[in-house]
Amino acid sequence: MSEPLVKDRIETASGTLTAGERKLAAAILSDYPYAGLSSIQDLARRSEVSAPSISRFMTKIGLSGYQEFQRILIAELKQGDRSPVDVHAGGRHVEGSYLNDFLAKASAQMAIAGDAITEDQFGRICGMLSEPKRSVYVLGGRISDTIASHLSFHLRQSRASVFHLPQNPEGWPEYLLRMKQGDVFFLVDFRRYQPALAELARVANAERGARVIVMTDKWISPVARHASEVLAVPIESGTLWDTYSSALAVTEAIVTQIAEHNWDQTRTRIETWDRLRITGKDTPE
Repeated sequence: MSEPLVKDRIETASGTLTAGERKLAAAILSDYPYAGLSSIQDLARRSEVSAPSISRFMTKIGLSGYQEFQRILIAELKQGDRSPVDVHAGGRHVEGSYLNDFLAKASAQMAIAGDAITEDQFGRICGMLSEPKRSVYVLGGRISDTIASHLSFHLRQSRASVFHLPQNPEGWPEYLLRMKQGDVFFLVDFRRYQPALAELARVANAERGARVIVMTDKWISPVARHASEVLAVPIESGTLWDTYSSALAVTEAIVTQIAEHNWDQTRTRIETWDRLRITGKDTPE
């Protein structure tokens, strides 16, 4: 009988991981299996945990240490009869039908996102975002705020006390003053990270007691230093721009799960929302 895949070991242990170990797991799974083929020092630097913490993590997922971890990853690659260089050769140009090929690449990224986020983590984040006693604050970067907007709009359809911070930092103190212990701050930050978001996350966590969730990429935003949950999704498309298709898919999965799980509340809120809408149509005399 073949030994379990490393990603399956992580999934099995996901419910027992600490916040730091969840960051490490996110770093491994977001670029699986290649993140684990680097040195332990390099992985420690990328995931912002110590080398001893990585060793303890290996024990927790049932491995004797980092060497066995790498041995299993290499064996997994060999099972496909391709070298890491062959498998990881990226950046190919779109070929043939541009639209079909581009969509196929986007679909592949979504599949990677599904492997990078464990069901336990997904359920934990949905639970945090749907807890009525917690207010939810949301913000993204220059471009990634579109993902944050998608999340905040749909969350407001399901629950109250969801606040989308403005892009202008001058408006942030108002929202920080509203935050209370245990509230959730969901940040979206992809590469070309914005230092101001990391500082905002630090203040929200350290001074206001908010629990920070960050959606980022495999290189891990500095916001992760202050986060209890790290959602690392793939963004490389091999074309001119990074793609946010997998980030949007994960976001839609989150808001849909929350809406369906709390359907009676969501239905009532949407019905009231629609009744109160001002459409601009002429009203009867």
